[in-house]
Amino acid sequence: MSNDQEHVSDSGRRDFLKGALAAGSVAASLGAAGTPLAAAQTLQPGMVPGTKNHYYVPASDKTVHWGYFSKSLKPVVQVNSGDFVTIEVLTHHANDDAERMIKGDPGAESVFHWDKQRKGVDRRGAGPMKPTLFGRGAGEGLGVHICTGPVHVRGAEPGDILEVRIIDVRPRPGANPRHKGKSFGSNAAAWWGFHYKELLTDPKPREVITIYEVDTAGEKNWAKAVYNFRWTPQTDPFGVVHKIIDYPGVPVDHRTVQENHGVLKNVRIPIRPHFGVLGLAPSEADIVDSIPPNYVGGNIDDWRIGKGATMYYPVAVPGALLSAGDSHATQGDSELCGTAIECSLTGTFQVIVRKRDTLAGTALQGLNYPLLETQDEWVLHGFSYANYLKELGPKAQSEIYSKSSVDLAMKDAFRKMRDFLMTTKGLTEDEAISLMSVAVDFGITQVVDGNWGVHAIIRKSIFAGG
Repeated sequence: MSNDQEHVSDSGRRDFLKGALAAGSVAASLGAAGTPLAAAQTLQPGMVPGTKNHYYVPASDKTVHWGYFSKSLKPVVQVNSGDFVTIEVLTHHANDDAERMIKGDPGAESVFHWDKQRKGVDRRGAGPMKPTLFGRGAGEGLGVHICTGPVHVRGAEPGDILEVRIIDVRPRPGANPRHKGKSFGSNAAAWWGFHYKELLTDPKPREVITIYEVDTAGEKNWAKAVYNFRWTPQTDPFGVVHKIIDYPGVPVDHRTVQENHGVLKNVRIPIRPHFGVLGLAPSEADIVDSIPPNYVGGNIDDWRIGKGATMYYPVAVPGALLSAGDSHATQGDSELCGTAIECSLTGTFQVIVRKRDTLAGTALQGLNYPLLETQDEWVLHGFSYANYLKELGPKAQSEIYSKSSVDLAMKDAFRKMRDFLMTTKGLTEDEAISLMSVAVDFGITQVVDGNWGVHAIIRKSIFAGG
């Protein structure tokens, strides 16, 4: 690393600390657990009263887009580079146990509302509004995540980099008085999971939901299982029968399932709250399925994208159009059975535009993929197809699901790390290849998102001797 690069890196860390302190003071003014639920849900998207550069975006049927990204979406708020924005994110699995995750919560109730007359949010996915493909519902479930946003960042233009500092992440408190002080999440071992055709015990196949409890106050840094149940055919309020988990937000009638309590006894799962979906709108298509990750981020499903991390995204459309979704209490690398512990969260972010003409000599020069930075590491994200929308052509959004492989994702991660080491650290190709084998940790990010992921981690301390 050159002296100039060291200076850029050090100043970036100092900026981050300043930003964290500033956001921390604002967060403190909003209450120990973020904005109290009742207060948050009376807020419209906009600047937090009493501040000059902190915006709040509550989750409601007016502020979410369900199952897709789009460059044509109207922003819910516009901010300047350097501003802070707190975003409420709802899990799309909340109706697995509405008593624990929706009841009494006006924001969640507005999003998940579904009776014989209407749905609170009709489009769920990137498919046609009239369900002519599979008959599942508007959007056909071709994309599943409830995304809050988008946030327009003034001055962000294609070719720039949007830096997103994750200042704070907190579980959304339950609003049902029966479960005061607790948050809950759902894990679905579903038909899209890596395990689904490898089951040992009967019945085969099967989909199993496990409900977990998380301490909202943060006094316990672990989650525990409450119960599980097998999915049974569910009839939605419009009369469509869902034999499998094929459409997001279908209310589960618990009279039709058998709850098995006492599962995973004495097991404590360390929580590491993060956003499975965080990213920008791509430019290649108007409506893009939220499931496969892409060069502008999206559904990366890396548990490291949590408090204290910084994400860098290449900007593809004016304003960047940042959205957050797929909030997780925790997950393991691979997200093997299909989901994490899907749990509603609230995140506070600082957004900074890095203009293209200022990137020379930094780790962001020429960046064309989502890059993660922590205090100690750089994490590069490889996918089966680095930009599947461009590489696979007009049928990309359907073909990606049959073309992904770990081999392709590993190759992409290798190529990105090789380029990173050669361009930002000044190594020769031979030096980079040797270093990758002896000091870079490659891991499987996920094998369930259509466009499979492999991440490559390099520790900053490796270069401390320079």
